[in-house]
Amino acid sequence: MLKLYLAGPEVFLPNARAVLDAKAAMTRAYGFEPICPGDLVIEPAPTRHQFGLNISATDEGFMNAADGVIANLTPFRGIAADPGTAFELGYMCATGKLVAAYTNIAENHYARTVAWYDGKVELAEDGRKRGPDGLSLEDFDMIENLMLHGGVERRGGPVVIHKASQDALYSDLTGFEACLRILAEKHGKMGGPLP
Repeated sequence: MLKLYLAGPEVFLPNARAVLDAKAAMTRAYGFEPICPGDLVIEPAPTRHQFGLNISATDEGFMNAADGVIANLTPFRGIAADPGTAFELGYMCATGKLVAAYTNIAENHYARTVAWYDGKVELAEDGRKRGPDGLSLEDFDMIENLMLHGGVERRGGPVVIHKASQDALYSDLTGFEACLRILAEKHGKMGGPLP
């Protein structure tokens, strides 16, 4: 049975356990074994810094034990994906494992960056689109930074885009289930949840 690491910012939610449990149950229904970062048990540490290192080591161990990842790239605390999730997706790409990603927003990375600049983006003399701070913008019609979106797509994984309501931004599992369905079809699983 393929093991899938479920990466995303859900661990920070007030209802983290409920969302992670729902994702895990859905993963099992599609014939995969879930590995959830929220399931980790961390030994006590003498400092917060060491405790953070312990969490990082445990998460890497989980990723090493997994056959693939489904990463939630829904923007978190800003215009881009959670940085921990971005690291986890990159780690799994680098180790050659199955990769899939989804987001619960429909606006692409460029549109979100333009909105962050309040629309004050100009075409510079060098032909690049730049904000008032002089920094250029990525404009590749991708949902996230080109390394995240491109990393998944170039490895044959799905990048699912679903527009969730604002109040269900991190709990709507429509995109997550679409990733499961695609992976199940590709890897000879049942292709849908159990009846």
